[in-house]
Amino acid sequence: MLPGSTKVSFQTSDSTKINFNSLAEQREYQAVESLINLFNSTFAAHDTVLVRGDCEPLYQPAGRHQRDHQVIFAHGFFSSALHEIAHWCIAGEERRKLVDYGYWYCPDGRDAQQQAKFEQVEIKPQAIEWALTAACGRDFGVSTDNLNGAEPDRDGFVSSVRQQLLRYFESGFPPRAQHFIQQCSLEFGTTVLTYEQCLTCSKDLS
Repeated sequence: MLPGSTKVSFQTSDSTKINFNSLAEQREYQAVESLINLFNSTFAAHDTVLVRGDCEPLYQPAGRHQRDHQVIFAHGFFSSALHEIAHWCIAGEERRKLVDYGYWYCPDGRDAQQQAKFEQVEIKPQAIEWALTAACGRDFGVSTDNLNGAEPDRDGFVSSVRQQLLRYFESGFPPRAQHFIQQCSLEFGTTVLTYEQCLTCSKDLS
């Protein structure tokens, strides 16, 4: 162990012992666990569970060997969980019967046309993710997710997501999104959420 480093342990509900390199790492793990438990209890009637994944995110509908629909988020990241929850909150009943809701996805390395299409379908979920992130007391940054492809118009995308966020506050969020925003505010001790409060949580706006 390096001088000054701190090793800490955490025991999960199923008695699994997990070691962390710092208290901050442990707290982040526990925050993710709280988010998972909150989602699973809030949407139990939908037979849908939030799952900490090891790889890329995926929505996996229930099947012969899987009782619940699974919203699987990437690498145990809190931000990835909120992003995948946002997608689930938008998806309609028929979409939720399909793997990844039946949507097209082109991985990192998209050309300009592909990137424009990607950003178009990401505006609504990222606006919901913005509100969820603020409700959890965290800072939000949009994701253009194309490090190895065409240079995105980040400012333009931020503006589009921000305009959609405002529209949601003016006309209402999708019902499941609205309910979970409220539940996150209660769980993480934030105040009643406003559009202005969301803006203060942005990493993209100066």
